[in-house]
Amino acid sequence: MPRRRIGFWYRFAAVLCKPPLVILIKRDWRGTEHIPAEGGFITAVNHNSHLDPFAYAHYQYNTGRVPRFLAKSGLFGKGFVGAAMRGTGQIPVYRESTDALSAFRAAIEAVERGECVAFYPEGTLTRDPDGWPMTAKTGAARVALQTKCPVIPVAQWGVNELLPPYARKPDLLPRKTHHVLAGPPVDLSPFYDREMTPELLKEATDVIMAAVTRQLEEIRGEKAPDRLYDPRRERNEQRRRTQAQTSHGRSQARTGPKGENSK
Repeated sequence: MPRRRIGFWYRFAAVLCKPPLVILIKRDWRGTEHIPAEGGFITAVNHNSHLDPFAYAHYQYNTGRVPRFLAKSGLFGKGFVGAAMRGTGQIPVYRESTDALSAFRAAIEAVERGECVAFYPEGTLTRDPDGWPMTAKTGAARVALQTKCPVIPVAQWGVNELLPPYARKPDLLPRKTHHVLAGPPVDLSPFYDREMTPELLKEATDVIMAAVTRQLEEIRGEKAPDRLYDPRRERNEQRRRTQAQTSHGRSQARTGPKGENSK
């Protein structure tokens, strides 16, 4: 299927955003040969700075295949923001839907029209203390398995040094480098034509995130942890540690400082 034209709104956004990006960051962009020239596809991208959607959009804009990001459907209403979201072809996610597949129906339709849909599978900035990708949501895998489109794993690094996660002020000097590396399509064929159970979607998502992590390992020149950081697991472990400390404190209070029962 032929690709959609970039359009006025995306070009207008590029005119506004590209000059400051060019001034603020140097570029080390690789792997553009893996971005399909035609047809619909998904990119799965790691997320480690509030600025990296703009920097990543710049990277892919230069390939001629502009990314259509997912955003909550409420942003597509009236006014300038809604007009810009619709005009640039961003993808609404209908989170109020009780059907998980229906929540991503616009993304599925966009892929089937020949668009690139850019997913941040983690859903938010990584919580990993060292900036590695963390466990992801299953939306990208769900759309990929429904459409059987190519999934391109993309890793980026460097904008997080300009604006670290949750930082309020950028660190402008020295000038940072935005490293991007796109890899070959992830092989999800073992998951095709099977029932989309939560277990299947999680397994496919893990395959996607493993590919993204390998790309980031190449950029950083170091090995990632053996398992992805899991915020839910970390919260549970922190809760257990807190409960253990509380129980120990109560035990100490009952026995006294010398291990004797308090009277």
